[in-house]
Amino acid sequence: MKPGGLMSAVMLAGFLFLWLPILLLVGFAFSADRIPFQWGGFSLRWFGVLAANERLLEAAFLSLRIAAAAATLAVLVGGGIGFALTRFGPFRGRALFGALIGAPLVLPEVVIGLSLLLLFVALEGLIGWPAGRGALTILLAHAGFGAAFVAVVVQARLAEAETSLEEAAMDLGATPLVAFWTITLPLIAPALVAGWLLAFTLSLDDVVIASFVSGPAGTTLPIALFSMLRLGLTPEVNALGALVVLVVGSALALAIWLLGRRRAGGSAMIQP
Repeated sequence: MKPGGLMSAVMLAGFLFLWLPILLLVGFAFSADRIPFQWGGFSLRWFGVLAANERLLEAAFLSLRIAAAAATLAVLVGGGIGFALTRFGPFRGRALFGALIGAPLVLPEVVIGLSLLLLFVALEGLIGWPAGRGALTILLAHAGFGAAFVAVVVQARLAEAETSLEEAAMDLGATPLVAFWTITLPLIAPALVAGWLLAFTLSLDDVVIASFVSGPAGTTLPIALFSMLRLGLTPEVNALGALVVLVVGSALALAIWLLGRRRAGGSAMIQP
């Protein structure tokens, strides 16, 4: 077999390994059988059952709200940390600070979840906040966890970017704030978007940390699905998974289309 053919076969096997389980889940979402992973003929009944399952839908919407808010907060905190570590130069404790920021990347989630639970319990005993565990504590935990990933992405982006444009802008009279807003922020915008998406995904599918810091009022979708495993999954879970795949696929297709239009516009501008 030629190297090109071998590479194509390996890529095809990798795509099948990644996508075959997802495609099976989507396919069984249209099965009429009550057993989640048994085909019983085409039907849309489980989408109707899902629409009537208030508990599962409420958990899904709560997960989306927490993930969006946590990702936004993670970008604000992690972006500032990454900028400080890259642009502020050497300062006392920089190595220790950088190691502490990177610690959540390697620590087991069980350790992180337990430590955050102890922190929230201690704060509640000292100052009365947060009052119990719920959506707020999950949001704070996910934001802190995601900020470490955002900081690494932003730091890597700034390490590749030259400072000559920022220095030239300030030599021409721009204040540091104006130079940051007009030069640095557009440079790190792709890293901020990538960090937001990464933090959003980590928050949306987290079950370990959320299990430690959640309460009765903070049941996210992963926790709800994990609790359903004890009694057995129902077919509307397949329907929910199919809807998630549809939404994510549509967003990805839109992003690819917008990127293609941007590249096409850029190519047209540089042509003579």
